Amino acid sequence: MSADRPAVLPAFGGSAGSDVVVDLGDLGPWRPKLVASDLDGTLLTSGGEVSPRTRAALTACWDAGIPVVGVTGRGPRLLDSVRGALDGRGIAVLAQGGFVVDLERNEVLRTVGLPRAQATAVIERIEAVAGELIVAVEDAAEQSEARSPLRVQHGFEWPYPEPAHLLPRHQVLPAGAVLKVFLRSSTLGQDELLARARDVVDPVDAEVTHAGLGFIEVLPPGITKATGLAIALERYGVGFGDVLVFGDMPNDLPMLQAVRDAGGRAVAVANAHPDVRATTPLVTSGHDADGVARYLEALVLDGEAPGV
Repeated sequence: MSADRPAVLPAFGGSAGSDVVVDLGDLGPWRPKLVASDLDGTLLTSGGEVSPRTRAALTACWDAGIPVVGVTGRGPRLLDSVRGALDGRGIAVLAQGGFVVDLERNEVLRTVGLPRAQATAVIERIEAVAGELIVAVEDAAEQSEARSPLRVQHGFEWPYPEPAHLLPRHQVLPAGAVLKVFLRSSTLGQDELLARARDVVDPVDAEVTHAGLGFIEVLPPGITKATGLAIALERYGVGFGDVLVFGDMPNDLPMLQAVRDAGGRAVAVANAHPDVRATTPLVTSGHDADGVARYLEALVLDGEAPGV
């Protein structure tokens, strides 16, 4: 693991499409009651920042009475960065839905762990079809544990420059529950590894996904961005059918599909993974071309770009 790695990795395919500008045309009369967005590769630029244009569009949504919910794979260790991206407003869904927090009240609404024995069994099942894997783990159970450093096996090459415990394989899994497990293969790409994992892991035992960072994630059963977002929606009294949601990677698919199936609006950024592009026909500009802001301006803000 290198301390000089960038804080944010490029999006899938080397950010292909990240600077593409899409002509949105007439978006029709439908309007959302809530906006939800993935962060990395969607709302944030390649540099991991919220651009001034995007910041202004999000603020305008709040001013119009439309809450904005950030839904991210980032774990609670990175809560401060999520808080900064969202201006400390509203509810944030982290850890693919496993950790939900009211930022304004500093109240944890959900934290779910995967028992050690269950995590071990799932890892063994995946390794049986994918070969030996390199492991990293986020602790769970208590909020204080969820904010503790990542536990990383030597050789994992974790991409973010953050504190971590570098450990031999047999010490990576803690004694208690884990928020999620990261699995990296030295021979298989993330899409192939995910496909093999899904062939052998029953959703009643664990959820598996990937966020475009070169490894897959193992989560507690039932933990997805859709179930995490549902907690925020319940607090706001909004249904999936009244949500405008943006995403770019396979980990976004559950919430994109839930919104689409309920009659809401699910939008992919131009740099999205092919599976995301296949899920929804609605596309906005890439994340380096203020895709989320451009869509909000066209649909929610009467075609006006707020002053930046």
